[in-house]
Amino acid sequence: MSKMSKTYGDAKDNYTAKLRLKSTILTIWFIILTIICLLPIYILIINATRSSTEIANGISFLPGTNLGKNIEKVFKDTNYLTIFNAFIGYKNSFIITVCATFLNVFFSAMTAYGIHVYDFKLKEISYTVILLVMMVPMQVTSAGFVAFMLKLKLTDTYWPLIIPAIAAPAIVYFMRSYMKSSFPLEIVEAARIDGCSEFRTFISIAIPMMKPAIAVQSIFAFIASWNNFYTPNMILISSNFKQKTLPMMISAMQASDKFTDYGAVYLAIALSILPIVIIYVLLSRFIIAGVALGGVKE
Repeated sequence: MSKMSKTYGDAKDNYTAKLRLKSTILTIWFIILTIICLLPIYILIINATRSSTEIANGISFLPGTNLGKNIEKVFKDTNYLTIFNAFIGYKNSFIITVCATFLNVFFSAMTAYGIHVYDFKLKEISYTVILLVMMVPMQVTSAGFVAFMLKLKLTDTYWPLIIPAIAAPAIVYFMRSYMKSSFPLEIVEAARIDGCSEFRTFISIAIPMMKPAIAVQSIFAFIASWNNFYTPNMILISSNFKQKTLPMMISAMQASDKFTDYGAVYLAIALSILPIVIIYVLLSRFIIAGVALGGVKE
């Protein structure tokens, strides 16, 4: 018995040592990945506090003393205000992004709910068509899209940047995959027995149960719409400065030869990514909750 106990103890110690080694390696690896992801953002914020001369001299990990001057240039200098106006850019980008994100996520969740819950003849075919649409890149259809908007006289308006967000095949695919693993159909049957309407079942039962998936896709949809430069640049073709989105203003500032103060440019870029960081912080708890929920087995 003593030999068996000793052998068991040695095996247990070896397993514990291997587990600790694996945990240590994974911890180090994740720390390295975190540094790689956060380092560009940190350098961006640091450069926003430095002068153009200091930035030209090389990378620094310590903040500079030029933040006040950079803020004054970005918000008060008339030369900068003709190309970059943070308040106008925020307003235009928020109008487009918030509306597009809501339509994107809400109608994608509704589509996934319909495909998952209802049983009809063209169910799998319709889902296959949605997946096929996902494989068509925007660049292939952009010329026809712009020509169609010109015929409808919708250029220089925000409608072409908001309404098409309803069709989001990638989000439909993600939502349906989530519902197949975390949304039992018995709940819908119980709601029908209680006299709940179909739309109310979707709003009152499906939406709360899909919060983690909705939060994740809201982040992705918000970032994609906020950073979208390609489509707004095709639709907002006039020289009206008050219609431009924040990425368009950033691009104009970087392309202009008049603005050589890189500290002010870095500050403008930092301001443009601030809403993305805020949205992620607000919705990250739903992502963590979803991961924790998915790891629990009954």
